Order: sequence, then C-alpha cells, then structure tokens
Amino acid sequence: MLIIGIEGTELAESDRMRLAAPEVSGAILFTRNYRDRDQLARLVASVRAVRGDRFLLCVDHEGGPVQRFRSGFTRLPPLARIGELFHRDRNAAIEMAEMHAMVMASEVRACDIDLSFAPVVDLARGNRVIGERAFDADPAVVGELAAAYVRGMRLAGMAATLKHYPGHGSVPEDTHLEAAVDPRPLATIRDTDLVPFAEGFAAGAEAVMVAHVTYPAVDAVAAGYSTKWIDEILRGDLTFGGVVFSDDVGMVAAEAAGGIGARVTAHLDAGCDLVLVCAPAMVDDAIAAVRGRPPCSAENVAALCGSVAAGWEALQADPQHARYVAAIDSLAARAEQGA
Repeated sequence: MLIIGIEGTELAESDRMRLAAPEVSGAILFTRNYRDRDQLARLVASVRAVRGDRFLLCVDHEGGPVQRFRSGFTRLPPLARIGELFHRDRNAAIEMAEMHAMVMASEVRACDIDLSFAPVVDLARGNRVIGERAFDADPAVVGELAAAYVRGMRLAGMAATLKHYPGHGSVPEDTHLEAAVDPRPLATIRDTDLVPFAEGFAAGAEAVMVAHVTYPAVDAVAAGYSTKWIDEILRGDLTFGGVVFSDDVGMVAAEAAGGIGARVTAHLDAGCDLVLVCAPAMVDDAIAAVRGRPPCSAENVAALCGSVAAGWEALQADPQHARYVAAIDSLAARAEQGA
C-alpha cells in the first residue's frame, strides 16, 4: 500500500529492510537515484532481487522541468510545447502527444521501470508548480491531448496515471511548499478541470494521482483525504475503476492531517490504494502506521506493472523510435527558436 523513496544510487541496508516490508508495494526513483543507465540497471536489478518482478518501480519522467533521468535519455520537451502546436496544427499535435508518450514510456520501460507518473492533465491557468508541465488552459484541448498521450503510453506497454485530480492548475500555490485552497464550486470544476480526466479515463488510463488541494465548496479536507472526492465523485460520478495514488505525503500541503502516520492513514481511509512516501526518512513511520492493515490488492498492483519491453539496445535500433525522437527534437528546437 506504500510506494517509497530510496536513498541513493545503490541500495543501502536500510533500503533493503524497508523494501522487504509487506506493507510496501513499490518504490519511486528520483534524480538522486540516477547517475547513468548502467548504474540504473544495477539499481533496478537489486530492487528486483529483493521483491521480484511484480513490485512496482515508478518515476516522475514527464519531460520539461520534471524528468528524473536526463543524461543518456531523450530530452523531452514540456507538454506545453505540444499544446502550442495544437493551436497551429491540431492533427500534428495529437500525433506529437502520442509520439512523446511512446518515447517517454518505451525508454523508461527499457530500463525495467514499470510506471512514469504521467500525463499531467491539469489546466495551464497560472499554478506555480504546474506551469509548462500542462498542455494548455483550455479543457477541451487538454482532453484531446491527454487521450492521445494515454494511447501512446499504453502502446509502449506502460499504464497511464492522470494527475493531479481533480485539478491543480487553477490555484497559484505550490503544494510542495504551501497549502492550496481552490474556492470554486463543484459545478465549475466539473465543467473545466474534470474534463481532461474524463477524456483520459475514456482512453483507458489505469490510474490517477490525487492533489493535496482543498476545495472547501466541496469538502473541508484536501482531495486526497476526501471520501467525497474519491469515493463519491471519482469512483461514483466518473465511474473510475482503476488505481488511486496519493501525492507525496512529505509535501507541506499534506501536513493538515498531522504526522506522517496520520497522513498515510487518512489517505487510505479516504480511498487511496497506494500512498507515496518519497523521503526515505519518513518511510519507517509510514510502515509502522499501516502495519496490520489489509495490503493493496495484488491485482491492482499487477495492473500497473509494465508489459514486456525491448531492451535499450533494441529500442535504439528501432527505426520508428528514431523517427519519433527526431520529431520531438524538432519540436523542441522550433520552440527554442521562438517559431
């Protein structure tokens, strides 16, 4: 039921002990865990040696400002570049979204990592931490591009995770650093921020990540702690049957629930299936807090594990992959030139 962070570029004994805990369903990797692809392969193999192939290995590898593995990987432009292309050429943008997704997912899968938490389907409406991570401000545009991105990820053998439900883009605050409150009524959120989520679910997205944003017109607690947002609206109104992730419990906006153990428990009680505990220093408290709870369904975890993927050498020899990388490079170059 926990997705945990590990300390460095190789497993410490403390990491091994935490990974072996039955309460832990997966691990998330960051820039601190990456030096080069050879080192990454050794790290992944060592995690697999502790927990096997049906253990979720995750990363945030969106492109733009959030790409954990850079040297040796295709440098992915932010999703905003695809949104800009949409306003020049809709069909080209939809194709680009699929290509971006396929390159991202196929490179991550070639390293035996199951899941990149993507795509961001928040609206580009001024949030400090979302910024160019979002496709566009228009819900209809984001919905079309989100559906294309989900298709591309799934074609590459990776499940898609829409974030940050029910929409993080329409408030200015960065929830890593401060509490965020969105005062709008539910009807307005349904007509705007929820549109891309509905489109992504229709395209087959298997998971969703819930924001640490509070919407007081809907519920007094943040969405990740809210049965109203998770059970009633997400599971009920939107009929989503996939896996629900919390955002990282170490973020400042998560502190409203109390200490680490209280945050983890509140997420699970609200209906989250898997809870992110990204800071290794917080993991022991999180494990202690959930000891004895029923684990996350093995079926839910298995649904997010990557399908069989080509190795890195085979991927680089694939002419389709080379064409997609060239198209992505061209988009990034054009944006840098201001075209």
